[in-house]
Amino acid sequence: MAAVKSLYAVSLGCPKNLVDTEHMLGLLAKAGYVVTETPEEADVALVNTCGFIEDAVKESIDTIVELADLRAEGKISRLVVTGCFVQRYGYKLGKEIPEVDIWFGTGQVASVVRCLEIPRRNFYLRRPTELLGHDSPRLRCTPFYTAYLRISEGCSHGCSFCMIPKLRGRLRSRPIESILLEAESLAADGVKEINIVAQDITSYGSDLGIKWGIETLVEGLAQVNGIEWIRLLYGHPLGISERLLDIVERFDKVCPYLDIPFQHVNERILGAMGRKGLESPRSLVERIRKRTRDIAIRTTLMVGFPGEGEREFAELKEFVRWAKLDHVGVFTYCKEKGTKAARLRGGVPRGIANRRRTEIMELQAEISLSKNQEKIASVLPVLIEGVSEETDLLLKGRTQQMAPDIDGQVYINQGEGMEGEIMKVKITDAYHYDLVGEIIQ
Repeated sequence: MAAVKSLYAVSLGCPKNLVDTEHMLGLLAKAGYVVTETPEEADVALVNTCGFIEDAVKESIDTIVELADLRAEGKISRLVVTGCFVQRYGYKLGKEIPEVDIWFGTGQVASVVRCLEIPRRNFYLRRPTELLGHDSPRLRCTPFYTAYLRISEGCSHGCSFCMIPKLRGRLRSRPIESILLEAESLAADGVKEINIVAQDITSYGSDLGIKWGIETLVEGLAQVNGIEWIRLLYGHPLGISERLLDIVERFDKVCPYLDIPFQHVNERILGAMGRKGLESPRSLVERIRKRTRDIAIRTTLMVGFPGEGEREFAELKEFVRWAKLDHVGVFTYCKEKGTKAARLRGGVPRGIANRRRTEIMELQAEISLSKNQEKIASVLPVLIEGVSEETDLLLKGRTQQMAPDIDGQVYINQGEGMEGEIMKVKITDAYHYDLVGEIIQ
């Protein structure tokens, strides 16, 4: 009888990376590997890395080094590293971290079993062209009631600060039929919430010649029995059509939530970012706010981009004050080698950029508190996620306007709830990012 092969996996970075990890785990489980809870229990440790920004690179290196120490101590027999970090830095990693046995980039996810089965040390790197679909095994790592549904891979926008086209390749959309089949399979497994992800969901289908790609897809997903919430994540400002907003209004199960990374609002800075010619963020917010349904808007903003002076920053800050968005993340620009923006002049000192980030975050915290206080006394549907990590005296959950892992939560201090159920909760208190409520029987 062949020995059981055990595997410990770490997934870093975004939900799209997590989907890659889930597919790799599915393929490896099919090949006979057993997934363990800790690295000490495993023969093989696999790290799926992120290499998008400086902080992600540091986290990837720290994780690899930690497992490399276990490898040196003989507590694991093989160390495998994959993902965007490998795709970005390439073959030189083999010399810098020799404790790693197998390296492979984002183009070899479907070949994970073959990569691991070769006994010798090796490095696999090629341009990403593959696209995994509903027929690829997948071992989900999310709670049973929620899942990420990736509808495309890669990006063809070419923003000057972004490494994604180099790390993930150009846009490759899955066929609608494949996505709907996967959604039906997820529903059959008890999933109630699907979070649609891609580098840009609003570009979905353009490479396949589909005119209304994301709109047609969401209309189809809304017909899948068992799926109660559909959340739209990572939509380019260029792709928020009136038809898409109509769909958000028409279908209750489509969450009133749009994740739209504006990055900045100053026209000159947007031009330098490669995002010129778009509808202005202010105009887009006004279009969304005209709708009768209260649609939450999440965005990411970038401060300290080359050429951003105090005037441009003041314009950005005034937009945040005016727009009163529901969720805002702020990144400090970091010069990334290999991007067009790295060649731009007019860099902003890190100290000034960090100060600007703090100013925006402090302003947004007060806006978030005010918007949350407006919800007090309202009754909202909440997806119950189980007992809070803070104390077993509280349950936790999320409203339709809260995405998993990145937004706040609802803490429930009265009533009985079941994990994975959507229940009515009366909001009784509010904080900067979280709500407090009681279940209404």
